[in-house]
Amino acid sequence: MNDYHHFKFTPSVWLVPSLLLGLIWVIFLFENIFNIELTTHGILPRNFSGLQGVIFSPFLHGDLNHIANNTIPLFVLTTALIYFYRSISLKVLFYGILMSGLITWVIGRNSFHIGASGLIYVLVSFIFFKGLMSQYFRLMALSLAVVMFYGGMIWYVFPQIDHKISWEGHLAGLITGFLFAKWFKTPDYNKTIQYEWEKPDFNPEEDSFMKHFDENGNFVNTPKPEEEVSEESSSFLNYFYTYKEDKDDNKSAE
Repeated sequence: MNDYHHFKFTPSVWLVPSLLLGLIWVIFLFENIFNIELTTHGILPRNFSGLQGVIFSPFLHGDLNHIANNTIPLFVLTTALIYFYRSISLKVLFYGILMSGLITWVIGRNSFHIGASGLIYVLVSFIFFKGLMSQYFRLMALSLAVVMFYGGMIWYVFPQIDHKISWEGHLAGLITGFLFAKWFKTPDYNKTIQYEWEKPDFNPEEDSFMKHFDENGNFVNTPKPEEEVSEESSSFLNYFYTYKEDKDDNKSAE
């Protein structure tokens, strides 16, 4: 099966990221316009009421700088996920939010954790590790692109970088993405066999074209096969003619 069947641009490639970001921005604007505090709906580790943040935290942001920093990476990575991993993209998004949130709830410090950065780390980790595991050149190139643009994010999974940043959420996303890369299966990206010599059971000694080359690789003309002549075709046919005298009708009438 070729790339056309695996990697095909459809409206969902940009529509899903747009809807996701649209919802995040609507909630942010609603919170600021009506001066409503929604931070308390974030993840509060090891607190039963804080479990609601597992679902709500990716859609909550503290300020304009916070949501702006997450917008472009979330759109780019979600678009890449849907285009290159269409069959499992929604599973990665949905379960990525849940699993990274639960890990944050377990390991996080006693504070409210909000923001889509945990999901971003899920996407970065999944796309990077899955591309390497697939051993397919397009996905490996995507992994290298992710490292080039977002490789610096690795420093924010460690504590003491910035006390305002939820490094626990970042670390949870990194772990989740790696586990998903191991867990979720992708299609077989092997190249379509188009020629006889690409088949695994191809034997060059039996191929009519390869017989035109000698042991040194030089092209030689193979002798034409001798035509077999059957006994029937080699025998001669004898024809016998009988002469019949024509009658003169006019003379017989006299």
